[in-house]
Amino acid sequence: MTYKERFDGRKFDEIRPMEAKAGIIPRADGSAYFKIGKSVAYVAVYGPRNLFPKFLQNPEKGILRCSYNMMPFSSGGERVRPGGNRRSKEISMVTEKALLPVVDLNEFPNAVVDVFIELPQTDAGTRCAGICAAAIALADAGISMRDLVAAVSVGKVDDKLVVDLNYDEEAHEAGSTDMPVAMMPRTGQISLLQMDGDLSKEEINKCLQMATKALRQIYEVQKKALKHKYEGESI
Repeated sequence: MTYKERFDGRKFDEIRPMEAKAGIIPRADGSAYFKIGKSVAYVAVYGPRNLFPKFLQNPEKGILRCSYNMMPFSSGGERVRPGGNRRSKEISMVTEKALLPVVDLNEFPNAVVDVFIELPQTDAGTRCAGICAAAIALADAGISMRDLVAAVSVGKVDDKLVVDLNYDEEAHEAGSTDMPVAMMPRTGQISLLQMDGDLSKEEINKCLQMATKALRQIYEVQKKALKHKYEGESI
């Protein structure tokens, strides 16, 4: 049995509907909202500000610190346990690594920029949604950046290569492979590449081609959110 049609009717190379906004949290230095399908991420950025305790400080440049959190009732399945866990710590770390290549913190020695990612609603692709929202929020905070970072999940459901898997596809009875990709769209440089499952070398190359096309679309949505915020318009 092959996967002939996606559960939500999309084409195999089609991403879910997106929405993004910048500057949504008044007291944050920068903030953003990013929605893709049913996955929703809110991000607040605070800093640069003094980092304590002092032994954590870097006298040469600032530190980027990310915190990823799924709210207790964000999932359609079982209640998510509140507070930090192994998965949230791992995603916090990879989010930080995905964003670091574009963020210039050389002007802020001994300081920290905190990025708080909260997900009130999830349907797969949450780390990618968080990265997309975080990039918008960092730009909104006025942090010097070489580019935005866009992220999307690609992979394989049964025998088909697909873009932007949802939960039903990740849980497909015939098996699936999920490969989150984060990229700096202007240069095409990859800042995150993970894989949960198995793909051949040829399939990985094909998935990266599909991801590049999707990431250009996400990049336009990110830029539009920032442009509308600073033009005083609403999306």
